[in-house]
Amino acid sequence: MKDQPTIIQDNQTLFSSYQQLEKDDIIIGRLRLKPGEEHLLSDLLARGIHMIPSATAQMASRSKVFQARIFSDYLPPDTLAIYDAQTLLQVSSLFLKRGHQKVVMKHDRKNAGIGVHIFTGIEDLYNQVSLASFAFPFVIQPFQPACRDIRVIIIDGYSEAYERSNPFNFRQNLHCGGKATPYTLTDQQLEFCLLVMDRGAFPYAHLDLILTPNKRMHLMEINLRGGLKGAKISGEEYQKRIEAVHQKILQELRRKPQN
Repeated sequence: MKDQPTIIQDNQTLFSSYQQLEKDDIIIGRLRLKPGEEHLLSDLLARGIHMIPSATAQMASRSKVFQARIFSDYLPPDTLAIYDAQTLLQVSSLFLKRGHQKVVMKHDRKNAGIGVHIFTGIEDLYNQVSLASFAFPFVIQPFQPACRDIRVIIIDGYSEAYERSNPFNFRQNLHCGGKATPYTLTDQQLEFCLLVMDRGAFPYAHLDLILTPNKRMHLMEINLRGGLKGAKISGEEYQKRIEAVHQKILQELRRKPQN
């Protein structure tokens, strides 16, 4: 057993020494993995290797489908991960039974609103999928009209929020032309965000919330990183706070007794 764990802070070192890593070694920073390489996260976990941020947070940041599975208690009702045409056909009956009209479909690995589509009904989506227009897996959810879109940034004790709005596009993302205005979180909204982060083992996060006309709050997406356009925090301060969180977690791991 080594006296001190090996600490890896870049992908090149990680993969050059991958087979030599031992239990309680530590990887700091998001792993740059190609689609299909995520199985390495489970291998690292099984070998007792620590990841900062957690493997769950890193996987959720990469996959909207994974988010749909683990954050179902916080997402809008009937937000579902679709893995094949048979599942979509079964879900179409559910959506029609519950009276859902417009349907939003989200590609698994696209961000900034680029991979989001809206359909007039579940049958329109099923027809497109049947014609091989979309690749599996993806996420679907009932369209949420007239909602307020809130982006929240939380890094340890720091938090801020701003509202995104775009009267000419259902995609509120600033990348798609939305405008940002400061927003003050309520204690309840902040607690909601912290519960989501705890469920996904996120040490820091960018969260997208919606507030419905009947005052309900839902998570839409969560990521370890995101654009800072519209935020008060500068890029320099943001990075310093992220590194401080990494070091805080590292020190906590070092204080734990080694088995």
